[in-house]
Amino acid sequence: MEAKAQTRYLRVTAQKARRVVNLVRGQNAVEAAASLKFQPQAVSVDVRKLIESAIANARVKADQAGERFDENELVIKEIMVDEGPTMKRIQPRAQGRAGRILKRSCHITVTVATPVAVKEGV
Repeated sequence: MEAKAQTRYLRVTAQKARRVVNLVRGQNAVEAAASLKFQPQAVSVDVRKLIESAIANARVKADQAGERFDENELVIKEIMVDEGPTMKRIQPRAQGRAGRILKRSCHITVTVATPVAVKEGV
C-alpha cells in the first residue's frame, strides 16, 4: 500500500528544498520526520509536515480498505522537488535603472509505501 501527499507553491527555492529532501530519501517515514525536527534549514519544517501528512493519508487509506496499519513500517518510496512559478519583482537601482528580483517557489511530492509495495514496484 502506498499513499501520496504534496505541497505546491512553497515559497522556497527548489535548490534549497532538495538539500533537505536528499537527507531523508529512502528512509523510514517516522524516523525521517523525527530527524527533520533537528535540521537547521527552514524548509525542513514544511518537509516534515508533508511527510506526516503522507503518513496520515496512508492511515486513512488503510482504514478505508480494512487493512492493518503500522506507521513504523512505512518508508519514503519517492520524494521529488519540482520548480514552481517564479514571481518577478523590481528593485530600484542607481541612475534610474531597475534590478530584477526573482522570488522562486517549488512543488514537493512525497510517496510513502510499505516495504512490500516498494519491492514489487507497485
